[in-house]
Amino acid sequence: MARYFDEEWPKEEELLNIGMKMSKQHKRDRMNKAFCIGNGTSRLGFDLNKLRGKGTIMGCNAIYREFKPDVLVCVDNGIMHEAYQSGIASEIDFYGRNWTKVPALHYEMMLYAGLNLNEVNDVKKQWDGLYENDRGNATEFVMHGSNLSGIVNIIRKDKTRNKEKINKSYSYISWIYDNDRSFSIDDLGDKKDLGWACGPMSGYIAIKKYKANEIYMIGQDLVSETSTVNNIFAGTRNYVPKEQAPTPHVNWIDQWYTLMDWNPDVKFYKVNPDQGKIAEPIKEWQKYEGKNLFYIGYPTLDKRVE
Repeated sequence: MARYFDEEWPKEEELLNIGMKMSKQHKRDRMNKAFCIGNGTSRLGFDLNKLRGKGTIMGCNAIYREFKPDVLVCVDNGIMHEAYQSGIASEIDFYGRNWTKVPALHYEMMLYAGLNLNEVNDVKKQWDGLYENDRGNATEFVMHGSNLSGIVNIIRKDKTRNKEKINKSYSYISWIYDNDRSFSIDDLGDKKDLGWACGPMSGYIAIKKYKANEIYMIGQDLVSETSTVNNIFAGTRNYVPKEQAPTPHVNWIDQWYTLMDWNPDVKFYKVNPDQGKIAEPIKEWQKYEGKNLFYIGYPTLDKRVE
């Protein structure tokens, strides 16, 4: 029986639509996405599990406490060692600032700087904290130290502020576990550690190491909607108090700007809430708007990862 065009065309059109859909899907798959997850409050309510399998999930600092990303980036001493000692670096890639592994035979020399026993005991009296995991059979360790001194504003529980003089010393030591997947940011190659904040640093690593050509900035709020710090983990260990004033955002803006400038072929998507200060375009980034910088909302992100 002869088949007429008007009978066959709907079938051909359906096949064509399927082909077009598959072509678009393949194009999306070729885009190497990275989701750089900060800890600004705008990401509360968004299910990060939606991102699994859709690209490389780059987590910042204490995010590991509630969600396991594909890669964890930490840049401050306390949170670096807290995260490492949790065992997370035996499960996923972990990047730390100056994360230099040292043979165990150097332990006492580095910790006590060649002091004799009596001197060591005197130093310990002034020591405010030694944070160290169990050595076990480890043959390497990473060590960081810090000394805080000067006049600071202490925020009390009743929200009063008092100026006090402090002089506190801390040492952080992590013995390297079996199945270790930790790296120093310096290991990335052509550029040494830039000293960047954790959010922009996660973007740099995503591009440099994981070859991302689409960066989604989630929870990278930059500003606060309130008169206090904008961070989900404020008030917890290794974080500032909830009552602290917002962190100045000039460095974050400058560092993301630099990353956009260095990588004109990479698309940056800042994921914003529907309204508020966090949703406002960053005036310092106007040069890149519509070129390699785009602002999208969470509904759009949902569609891109469905």
